[in-house]
Amino acid sequence: MRQFTAWNGPSPTTAAQVAVTTGVAVKTLLQVAPPATLELEVIAWGVSFDSGTFGAKIKCELIETDVAATVTAHAAAGIVKVTDPGQLASQVTLGVAATGYTASAEGAIAASRVLDAQWVDQSGAYSYTWPLGNYPVAAISKFLRVRVTATAAVNALAFITWGE
Repeated sequence: MRQFTAWNGPSPTTAAQVAVTTGVAVKTLLQVAPPATLELEVIAWGVSFDSGTFGAKIKCELIETDVAATVTAHAAAGIVKVTDPGQLASQVTLGVAATGYTASAEGAIAASRVLDAQWVDQSGAYSYTWPLGNYPVAAISKFLRVRVTATAAVNALAFITWGE
Protein backbone atom coordinates (compact mmCIF):
# COMPACT_ATOMS: atom_id res chain seq x y z
CA MET A 1 0.00 0.00 0.00
CA ARG A 2 1.34 3.42 -0.96
CA GLN A 3 1.06 6.01 1.83
CA PHE A 4 0.65 9.77 1.60
CA THR A 5 0.31 12.71 3.99
CA ALA A 6 -1.26 16.11 3.41
CA TRP A 7 -0.98 19.14 5.71
CA ASN A 8 -3.24 22.15 6.02
CA GLY A 9 -1.01 24.32 3.88
CA PRO A 10 1.30 24.24 0.90
CA SER A 11 4.44 22.16 1.02
CA PRO A 12 7.15 24.25 2.73
CA THR A 13 10.30 25.22 0.88
CA THR A 14 12.62 27.79 2.49
CA ALA A 15 10.30 28.47 5.44
CA ALA A 16 8.50 26.25 7.96
CA GLN A 17 5.05 24.74 7.48
CA VAL A 18 2.51 27.57 7.72
CA ALA A 19 -0.07 27.38 10.50
CA VAL A 20 -3.62 28.57 9.83
CA THR A 21 -6.02 30.32 12.20
CA THR A 22 -8.93 28.32 13.51
CA GLY A 23 -11.30 31.29 13.60
CA VAL A 24 -14.16 31.17 16.11
CA ALA A 25 -16.67 28.95 14.31
CA VAL A 26 -16.56 25.48 12.77
CA LYS A 27 -13.73 25.42 10.21
CA THR A 28 -12.30 22.73 7.96
CA LEU A 29 -8.52 22.95 8.20
CA LEU A 30 -7.83 20.12 5.73
CA GLN A 31 -9.93 18.17 3.25
CA VAL A 32 -8.95 15.10 1.21
CA ALA A 33 -11.11 13.84 -1.67
CA PRO A 34 -10.71 10.18 -2.67
CA PRO A 35 -10.37 9.59 -6.41
CA ALA A 36 -13.46 8.54 -8.36
CA THR A 37 -12.39 4.89 -8.47
CA LEU A 38 -10.53 4.27 -5.20
CA GLU A 39 -11.29 4.23 -1.50
CA LEU A 40 -8.67 5.56 0.91
CA GLU A 41 -7.52 3.84 4.08
CA VAL A 42 -7.02 6.43 6.81
CA ILE A 43 -3.82 5.58 8.68
CA ALA A 44 -3.39 8.61 10.96
CA TRP A 45 -4.47 12.17 11.58
CA GLY A 46 -3.58 14.95 13.95
CA VAL A 47 -3.83 18.60 14.89
CA SER A 48 -1.78 20.96 17.07
CA PHE A 49 -2.28 24.50 18.34
CA ASP A 50 0.06 27.31 19.42
CA SER A 51 -1.93 29.28 21.99
CA GLY A 52 -0.27 30.28 25.24
CA THR A 53 -3.57 29.85 27.08
CA PHE A 54 -3.73 26.54 28.92
CA GLY A 55 -7.11 24.99 29.77
CA ALA A 56 -9.36 26.22 26.96
CA LYS A 57 -10.44 23.37 24.66
CA ILE A 58 -11.00 23.14 20.92
CA LYS A 59 -13.33 20.51 19.45
CA CYS A 60 -11.38 18.57 16.79
CA GLU A 61 -12.92 16.06 14.40
CA LEU A 62 -11.90 13.75 11.62
CA ILE A 63 -15.07 13.21 9.63
CA GLU A 64 -16.19 11.82 6.30
CA THR A 65 -18.85 13.98 4.63
CA ASP A 66 -21.01 13.90 1.53
CA VAL A 67 -20.34 17.55 0.63
CA ALA A 68 -17.06 19.33 -0.06
CA ALA A 69 -16.01 22.47 1.73
CA THR A 70 -14.65 25.26 -0.47
CA VAL A 71 -10.90 25.14 0.15
CA THR A 72 -7.60 26.42 -1.17
CA ALA A 73 -6.65 23.67 -3.62
CA HIS A 74 -3.62 21.57 -2.76
CA ALA A 75 -0.97 21.19 -5.42
CA ALA A 76 0.42 17.74 -6.21
CA ALA A 77 3.68 18.84 -4.53
CA GLY A 78 1.74 19.30 -1.27
CA ILE A 79 0.86 15.59 -1.09
CA VAL A 80 3.85 13.96 0.61
CA LYS A 81 4.90 10.49 -0.56
CA VAL A 82 5.51 8.71 2.74
CA THR A 83 6.57 5.18 1.81
CA ASP A 84 8.80 5.82 -1.22
CA PRO A 85 9.77 9.23 -2.63
CA GLY A 86 10.04 7.65 -6.08
CA GLN A 87 6.54 6.16 -6.05
CA LEU A 88 3.66 7.26 -8.22
CA ALA A 89 1.78 10.37 -7.16
CA SER A 90 -1.37 10.11 -5.07
CA GLN A 91 -4.60 9.67 -6.98
CA VAL A 92 -6.63 12.01 -4.73
CA THR A 93 -8.64 14.66 -6.54
CA LEU A 94 -7.15 18.15 -6.24
CA GLY A 95 -9.23 21.34 -6.43
CA VAL A 96 -11.23 23.96 -4.53
CA ALA A 97 -14.08 21.45 -4.02
CA ALA A 98 -11.75 18.49 -3.48
CA THR A 99 -8.36 18.14 -1.73
CA GLY A 100 -7.21 21.35 -0.09
CA TYR A 101 -6.95 23.38 3.07
CA THR A 102 -8.28 26.42 4.95
CA ALA A 103 -11.97 26.30 4.07
CA SER A 104 -13.69 29.56 3.19
CA ALA A 105 -17.14 27.87 3.12
CA GLU A 106 -18.21 24.68 4.86
CA GLY A 107 -21.04 23.63 2.53
CA ALA A 108 -24.38 22.15 3.59
CA ILE A 109 -23.52 18.68 4.89
CA ALA A 110 -26.44 16.25 4.74
CA ALA A 111 -24.62 13.15 5.99
CA SER A 112 -21.36 12.58 7.84
CA ARG A 113 -19.47 9.84 9.59
CA VAL A 114 -17.29 10.70 12.57
CA LEU A 115 -14.03 8.75 12.48
CA ASP A 116 -12.55 10.41 15.57
CA ALA A 117 -13.42 13.43 17.73
CA GLN A 118 -11.53 14.93 20.65
CA TRP A 119 -11.38 17.99 22.88
CA VAL A 120 -7.82 19.30 22.56
CA ASP A 121 -6.24 21.99 24.70
CA GLN A 122 -5.59 25.10 22.62
CA SER A 123 -1.96 24.99 23.73
CA GLY A 124 -1.65 21.27 22.94
CA ALA A 125 -1.75 18.63 20.25
CA TYR A 126 -3.50 15.38 19.37
CA SER A 127 -2.64 12.69 16.85
CA TYR A 128 -3.92 9.18 16.35
CA THR A 129 -2.65 6.25 14.30
CA TRP A 130 -5.06 3.36 13.79
CA PRO A 131 -3.78 -0.16 14.54
CA LEU A 132 -2.46 -2.07 11.56
CA GLY A 133 -5.35 -3.57 9.60
CA ASN A 134 -8.04 -1.56 11.40
CA TYR A 135 -7.95 1.50 9.18
CA PRO A 136 -11.25 3.28 8.53
CA VAL A 137 -12.02 3.60 4.85
CA ALA A 138 -13.03 6.83 3.13
CA ALA A 139 -15.57 5.98 0.49
CA ILE A 140 -15.56 6.99 -3.16
CA SER A 141 -17.35 10.34 -3.69
CA LYS A 142 -16.92 11.35 -0.03
CA PHE A 143 -14.59 13.85 1.62
CA LEU A 144 -12.28 13.45 4.62
CA ARG A 145 -12.06 16.57 6.75
CA VAL A 146 -10.08 17.71 9.77
CA ARG A 147 -12.50 20.17 11.29
CA VAL A 148 -12.20 22.33 14.41
CA THR A 149 -14.57 24.45 16.46
CA ALA A 150 -12.79 27.02 18.62
CA THR A 151 -14.05 29.78 20.90
CA ALA A 152 -10.89 31.84 20.37
CA ALA A 153 -8.80 32.03 17.21
CA VAL A 154 -5.45 30.23 17.49
CA ASN A 155 -3.02 28.93 14.90
CA ALA A 156 -3.25 25.27 13.93
CA LEU A 157 -1.36 22.61 12.01
CA ALA A 158 -3.27 19.54 10.85
CA PHE A 159 -2.50 16.43 8.81
CA ILE A 160 -4.05 13.27 7.42
CA THR A 161 -2.03 10.19 6.38
CA TRP A 162 -3.74 7.65 4.13
CA GLY A 163 -3.03 4.61 2.02
CA GLU A 164 -4.02 3.92 -1.57
